[in-house]
Amino acid sequence: MNEEYLDFTVAIPTYNGESRLPKLLDLLQNQINTEHLSWEIIVVDNNSTDNTADVVKTYQANWQCPYSLKYCFEAQQGAAHARQRAVEKAKGKFIGFLDDDNYPASNWVAAAYTFGQAHPHVGAYGSQVHGDFEVEPPENFEKIACFLAITERGTEPHRYEPQLKILPPGAGLVVRKQAWCQTVPKRLFLNHKGREALLASEDLEAVLHIQLGGWEIWYNPEMHIYHQIPAWRLQREYLIRLFRCVGLSRHHLRMLRTQPWLRPLASLGYFINDLRKITLILLKYRSSIQSDLIVSCEMELLVNSLFSPFYLIAKRLFHDYLLVFSQS
Repeated sequence: MNEEYLDFTVAIPTYNGESRLPKLLDLLQNQINTEHLSWEIIVVDNNSTDNTADVVKTYQANWQCPYSLKYCFEAQQGAAHARQRAVEKAKGKFIGFLDDDNYPASNWVAAAYTFGQAHPHVGAYGSQVHGDFEVEPPENFEKIACFLAITERGTEPHRYEPQLKILPPGAGLVVRKQAWCQTVPKRLFLNHKGREALLASEDLEAVLHIQLGGWEIWYNPEMHIYHQIPAWRLQREYLIRLFRCVGLSRHHLRMLRTQPWLRPLASLGYFINDLRKITLILLKYRSSIQSDLIVSCEMELLVNSLFSPFYLIAKRLFHDYLLVFSQS
């Protein structure tokens, strides 16, 4: 096996994943049709406070697979930091990201590598992600399922066309390392200090950079992931916070897609369109916004999308002030 370059890397960013990692590592030990591949697994411990490191060490001590299991530590909190560290450590031509609650089908690695090899212009491609729910999701959940990374977009592979403004989530995402290194900044803006920053969508920001860099983004339905959705992720408090974070982050992604000289006009257009959608929801669901969880989520997303540019401007100004103050 070539020690410098491999065919594929499975990267697992994890935070306090001691209870979830064992099942994922067991599944990765039983991948099929990988005999012809040189590949590795890297667990990126994102500053865990539990026994995540010990779990990985135990697996390493008993590891008998021809591919390696590696561990590295990333102290800066946030998925963006963990993924960047994974890319820096990865030796694979392709890097497949699995969160510690993403359980792949037995042929996931083989299907991911085969697709990448067959599509040389693809910089990133997403899996078909199925929800594995601990409790029954609420009525009309399919309207917001994509915000929990559930991606079931048919049985045929297809390209994500830039004009449609739809991209695959980070769960089960595979990137060509060359494309990531060429296009994705080492420090993304979104979620750069963790969830307490009230920002999200750092996975979409990374994929968008790859797309804007001229690489194609695809959906590969042959790669199946089963995303574990515990009961607390369907509770109102969690979902409202999630949609607030996504909404407040939205302006940044919108402006990345827009030429600098068009951004003032585009910002006004987005503002008017968000306001129009809010008005329509108020007219249609005014008596059930609070009682209907899905409608509440949609409203939270739109309201925070409306205020996203002002929030991000204030955040940047505050960051610049702190930077100047710390250097004075």
